[in-house]
Amino acid sequence: MIFDVSLPTAVVFGAGRFAELGARTRALGGRALLVCGRSAAREHGLLAAAASSLAGAGVAVTVFDQVSEGPMDTEVDAAVGAGLAASCDVVVGLGGGSAIDAAKAAAVGLRAGPVGPLVGAPALDRDPRAVPVVAVPTVAGSGAEVTKGAIITDTSRRLRAGIRGDDLFPRVALVDPDLLVTVPAHVAVASGFDAFTHLVEGCVARRSDDAVRWAAERALPLLVRRLPEIAAGALGAEQRADLALASLLGGFAVANAGTCLPHRLQQAMGSVPRVRVSHGRGLALLYPAWLAHATVHAGERFAAVARLMGVDDVADGVDRLTTAIGVGAPPDSFGFTSDDLPALVGGVTGNVDNDPIPNVGETVIRDIYLAAFRR
Repeated sequence: MIFDVSLPTAVVFGAGRFAELGARTRALGGRALLVCGRSAAREHGLLAAAASSLAGAGVAVTVFDQVSEGPMDTEVDAAVGAGLAASCDVVVGLGGGSAIDAAKAAAVGLRAGPVGPLVGAPALDRDPRAVPVVAVPTVAGSGAEVTKGAIITDTSRRLRAGIRGDDLFPRVALVDPDLLVTVPAHVAVASGFDAFTHLVEGCVARRSDDAVRWAAERALPLLVRRLPEIAAGALGAEQRADLALASLLGGFAVANAGTCLPHRLQQAMGSVPRVRVSHGRGLALLYPAWLAHATVHAGERFAAVARLMGVDDVADGVDRLTTAIGVGAPPDSFGFTSDDLPALVGGVTGNVDNDPIPNVGETVIRDIYLAAFRR
């Protein structure tokens, strides 16, 4: 067995661990910028509970609750402005992947200034003054609590891509499955499919290793079992715990093996601003076309994924799963057309060399988009 593990995040996992937020944050700083979305955290009482825990530990709290799905640089910069005004020295991200990515980007912005120019740029160098982040996922799927990237849209360039670097690893990931109890089933399964793709891509990526494959062996069967249950309305303690664990292990896979071409293609959907599609559903749209291109280049690895899913063929297994959980949909239901191809192809950024498809270029990218649109 050969592997390299890079995970400088302290993981605090288990039901009821949310109560430790104040103490865990106080160990890192005394003035917290609390970053979350626009409605869910407040409506479900999680924002108030987080603020209370922080205040109870002696941490001054500045709330920024204006993060949208698919966070924009303007939102992050506004959060940074609030944090600077309050002299914040620690950032808490509370919510799904968007809120946590915005929190990680804001922590960078507190030292580096406006974040737009950092989107899609080379990985940031370490900064000894880096502001620590405590990540508290309330939706399971992105694994953002243990990764070193933040997907942000630079509005001036209409570019949705990553800000990356070791300083974006949260210092603490506080993962409490009980926080998932408020998540609607359709959101839980779409986000859960994102975790599924992290594990699949971790198995077949060129940087895959034994540690990542071990994570997939543990987590993929959980998702194949639990996601249809959740889609059918069951989100009890067992489903929540397994979903949270699988999401965490998916994040571990991203941190150590990276992702493959579908993630680059889905991020590029941000270059068509009239269409709003969640990350998980965008991946579900692209996956059949990508699998048709990729499986011929990594047959043994995809066969191993199929075995973990309990099927003979990975493409068939993915089709069954997306149908069972309701995330598969024709492209015209989102609003994409062939006229969007130039923007989509031009919007693909980041490393594509990690994909099992060799020599990925514009032709391969265009072919996968076209195949997805023709479904």
